[in-house]
Amino acid sequence: MIIEPGLRDRKKAATRAALGDAAARLARRLGIDCVTADAIASEAGVSTRTFHNYFSSKEEAVLSHFEASVHEWLAMLAARPADEDILDSLENLVVQIVTDPTRPLEETTRLMGFMDASPALVHKAAEMHVRISRLVSEALAKRTGTDVDRDIYPTVLHMVVGGACKAALEIWAGGKSDASGPEELIHDAFRQIRAGLPAPSPRK
Repeated sequence: MIIEPGLRDRKKAATRAALGDAAARLARRLGIDCVTADAIASEAGVSTRTFHNYFSSKEEAVLSHFEASVHEWLAMLAARPADEDILDSLENLVVQIVTDPTRPLEETTRLMGFMDASPALVHKAAEMHVRISRLVSEALAKRTGTDVDRDIYPTVLHMVVGGACKAALEIWAGGKSDASGPEELIHDAFRQIRAGLPAPSPRK
């Protein structure tokens, strides 16, 4: 049987995605330390040998799930109206992500927590962060008509918005926020960014 190159590539991409999804599911369910390559392969319905054809470790497989999500988010950003203000585009995108019923926010935040808790994941995550940061900054540069290598704006925008969203999600995950939902915190974060981050009144 002859498989066309395009079909072969799609099959490989689908297998890789299935393994990454399986690794993330098991990590959330069992904890990363209890996950094995054999378990990931079984969860994805393939052999352990197939797993090792795609990933060198369980940590790489878990992170591939998160990295694939970032690529999806960048595609969503590219689909926003070209004349939309960049902060409006990013705010709408983040709200869409945190309210997506097919991807519970608790699962994403738990997976992010594993990255900080596992030394092996921290090392792999640092390598992934370099790749992702460049991709995101390039996407923002394209949207804003700037040069990622010569203009500081796209990288600063990436860091400011990324940090604000991470803070909002951590506050929500902490369970002490008065907000009605994570999207309210996201809207508040963007409101403060637009206002230039003025110092708030002290809490009584």
